[in-house]
Amino acid sequence: MSEHTCHQAQTHNDHHSHNHSHLSVKWFFVGFICFMAALIIPTDSIKTVLYLLTILFAGYHIIGEGITDTISQTKSNHRFTPNVHLLMTAATLGSVVIGNYSEGALLILIFAGAHFLEEYAEGQSRREITNLLKINPTEARLIDANGIVTKIAAETVKQGDHLQVLPGDQVAADGVIISGSSDINEASINGESVPREKTVGDEVFGSTMNGSGNFTMEVTKDSADSVFAKIIAMAAQAQSNMSPTETTIKKIEPMYVKIVFLLVPLFILTAPFLLGWDWSTSFYRGMVMMIAASPCALAASAVPVSLSALSNLAKRGVLFKGSTFLTQFAHINVIAFDKTGTLTKGKPTVTEVVYGTADRTSIDAVITAMEKQANHPLAEAIIAHFDRSELPTQHLTVTNQAGTGLIANQGDQQYRLGKVSPDLDIAATLKSAIDDLEAKGRTIVLFSINQSVEAVIGLMDQPNDKAYAVIERMKKQGIQTVMITGDRQAAGDTIGAQLQIDQTIAQVMPADKAAIVADLQRKYGVTAMVGDGINDAPALVQADIGIAMGEGSDAAIEVADAVLMKNDLYRVDYAYRIAKKTEKVMWQNIYFSMLIVALLVVLNLLGKMNIGLGVIAHEGSTLLVLLNGLRLLKKLPE
Repeated sequence: MSEHTCHQAQTHNDHHSHNHSHLSVKWFFVGFICFMAALIIPTDSIKTVLYLLTILFAGYHIIGEGITDTISQTKSNHRFTPNVHLLMTAATLGSVVIGNYSEGALLILIFAGAHFLEEYAEGQSRREITNLLKINPTEARLIDANGIVTKIAAETVKQGDHLQVLPGDQVAADGVIISGSSDINEASINGESVPREKTVGDEVFGSTMNGSGNFTMEVTKDSADSVFAKIIAMAAQAQSNMSPTETTIKKIEPMYVKIVFLLVPLFILTAPFLLGWDWSTSFYRGMVMMIAASPCALAASAVPVSLSALSNLAKRGVLFKGSTFLTQFAHINVIAFDKTGTLTKGKPTVTEVVYGTADRTSIDAVITAMEKQANHPLAEAIIAHFDRSELPTQHLTVTNQAGTGLIANQGDQQYRLGKVSPDLDIAATLKSAIDDLEAKGRTIVLFSINQSVEAVIGLMDQPNDKAYAVIERMKKQGIQTVMITGDRQAAGDTIGAQLQIDQTIAQVMPADKAAIVADLQRKYGVTAMVGDGINDAPALVQADIGIAMGEGSDAAIEVADAVLMKNDLYRVDYAYRIAKKTEKVMWQNIYFSMLIVALLVVLNLLGKMNIGLGVIAHEGSTLLVLLNGLRLLKKLPE
């Protein structure tokens, strides 16, 4: 059992990683061979020597760490700070003193063997986070001013450089494609394994893998400022930012070990008088007590669980800045969502069109021709709705008049696409349609011919396909759901009603969102905020848990406590379920480890426990705790 497990919390950030070399493992097996030989050799003196060699070879690193780490921690903390290794060393030496060489050898052999198994188990829980380091770009193809391509180290790439990316290359830095196209696997950034088609003008990210195409890109960020570099920093922070439960275990473990060191001698001295044992039995039971009361399982109850959970989420493009935020997420009472781009698709679509008396096919053709020459935000949505292959071709010259809209002239007719204006002639039926659409929160665009309105177009940013299901799941957990939007109240209420969200707060300026989150905290308690990480930055900082849906936005990584590297609302629900399961498994481990300690101590007092059984039960419980924690590596069902 290493300090990553028995003394795991205390040494989580220490330079001592105790990743033992192959030499240590070899010496362990030498000790194991000595122990097996002792079991079959009949000569007592040779048995004793072999048992002592078992202790020396299999346990030298346990004994060494027990002594040296206790000394270093004591000097660092300016008070006696023993660890569990020292407890096991004392128990082994105690067994040798009373002549129980075989049990002393068995103790150190099982203890050391469990040490390597537990280190391996913990390594599995760190793997997904640590593997990020392995996909850090190493080289780039730099194009100089003369067009000559030279391979350089990726860390030397700087903003403004032009890079060539060939099929199968790893993209070396964040940038924009300036020529060419390809399919790029962005799993290292957003957890999505399906490649995305990229062409001129599209953003690409360092660490992603190019597919079959080749392209030239311009670097937009120095390597140290790339999204992937920030992910690495965030992953490192995640492994050091411990939850309150982990911190508590870290604080009480040294105190617990000191109490055991005080109680065992007291137990040995008083047992002959209170329980009628002889001194030899009392000393032996004291050694068993030292093993039984060791807090190895307790120390391994929390950290491997949280690391496994963080690893699980990292693999799926959800990055938390530490287990403290993950465990706090399990306790949220209210979750607030930004509307645009979070609960909605972020792009308006045409929802209704009400026509006047003119020919509809001609109207659709003119609207399509005008919008194809426009660059306003609604143009794409209007073209997608109206553009059809059977429409007659219109050749129009379009001008954009500020405050009015698009204007086009054809013969004696003037076409206009724009907002509601008092100078337009609007029929009663169309006026009623406008009122109805405005009441529903639609954005209104009018099409008129010679100032007479002939079509009313209603547009709206539609709900995200997954938003309703996520809101429903949160509400079933008893979590209050709130939508915060800068849109008009009618538009907000429409989306809120579609999603059946508990509360809609509309007409909110970005600067006011943080104050609204603060009000939610006062009213409901622990509050989570989900937003885009840029416009919602103050609210994300104010919230107890700020979750940014950033599609790899480096700004999102900076301000949020957690980042969804792909705009997928299901990952909010997935993270919440992982958070709840993390806390559940953590407390399962704590209760189980304390129950085992109590059971072993009672059995020892009743004389039903020896050193061998104590070690097996003790180490077995620690391994069970670790394996229980590793369940968090498994993907949860949708």
